[in-house]
Amino acid sequence: MITFNSPYIAGKEFEYINEVIKNKNFCGDGIFTKKCNELLEKLTGCKKVLLTTSCTDALELSALLTDISPGDEVILPSFTFVSTANPFVLRGAKAVFVDIRPDTLNLDENKIEDAVSEKTKAVIPVHYAGVGCEMDKIMKIAEKHNLYVIEDAAQALMCRYKGTSLAAIGKVGCISFHDTKNYHCGEGGAILINDENLIERAEIIREKGTNRSKFLRGEIDRYSWVDIGSSFLPGELNAAFLYAQLEKAEEVRQKRLKLWKKYYDNLIQPKDEGKIELPVVPEGCEHNGHIFYIKLDNFKERRSMIDYLKSNGIQAVFHYIPLHSSDAGIKFGEFKGRDEYTTKESERLLRLPLYYNLTENEVDFVCEKVKEFFKQ
Repeated sequence: MITFNSPYIAGKEFEYINEVIKNKNFCGDGIFTKKCNELLEKLTGCKKVLLTTSCTDALELSALLTDISPGDEVILPSFTFVSTANPFVLRGAKAVFVDIRPDTLNLDENKIEDAVSEKTKAVIPVHYAGVGCEMDKIMKIAEKHNLYVIEDAAQALMCRYKGTSLAAIGKVGCISFHDTKNYHCGEGGAILINDENLIERAEIIREKGTNRSKFLRGEIDRYSWVDIGSSFLPGELNAAFLYAQLEKAEEVRQKRLKLWKKYYDNLIQPKDEGKIELPVVPEGCEHNGHIFYIKLDNFKERRSMIDYLKSNGIQAVFHYIPLHSSDAGIKFGEFKGRDEYTTKESERLLRLPLYYNLTENEVDFVCEKVKEFFKQ
């Protein structure tokens, strides 16, 4: 069976976890947490990185940090995971969904401004499959209307837009280390702070609303409750596991890109015959090989392809049910403009297996079965 995903193991995870056990320092912000923060700052060029317990928590922290409040509105795509919307809805904001581009499946930058109102507080671009949104235009719109840009870069570590790391362009960026991601620790995340004016408050919110971080650095002689906040710190065991993975960040990226390209090259024929569509990576975008997908004609054909691949020992999956069509999306949000592509594209997208230990022969086999499906 070729499974859809197999979490990556770098090799030094046990060594680093044993070091934590030996030192008996299990709580957050220990040696390995700091090492992860520093390495992520180096990899992304971001001013400040703070590990969190998940990307969801990083987004919740960002909602607190940017003072999202009842009555505010945030603009985001409907084609995304629920964690993109939940943190802002929890703060009382309304989710304003806009359509996606059919090529990248990212937020359509040309639909954003029509959705802006006097209540709009932030734009949440989601970099689907690690391919960057059109950030130049998004940043210009945000500057014009005085909006926060909070990048949901859950899938996008080691990806760039015109030379700049994704998650390091907006005021705040959020990354996931869930075990379905290229680099993981089971459950984990990070918030990237790109505005120096937000760094101190981010530390406070992350530490339950206290100034404990300043105390630990010796900047004050005691700490106290100074702001709202919660406990967003991951345990040191998770950080140790993650650090082993981040040390091999570029090696993992190159291996996955090689497999991604092999898929693409193998499936050019059915693409040219008009049977499938393949991913689009615009000029100026560097991705990380996180996802390889094909787009079929419709929902029914996708269902048949899934069944056919399964009968041949291949696990393939689809992605998001659009948020605006869900019960909670209807209750807490609104779709602005016409849903020209969101539902259509979500119903025909199919993700193929892609992970570090997948072999090139297995990729060949998957592609063979995809092409064989159309010969039935």
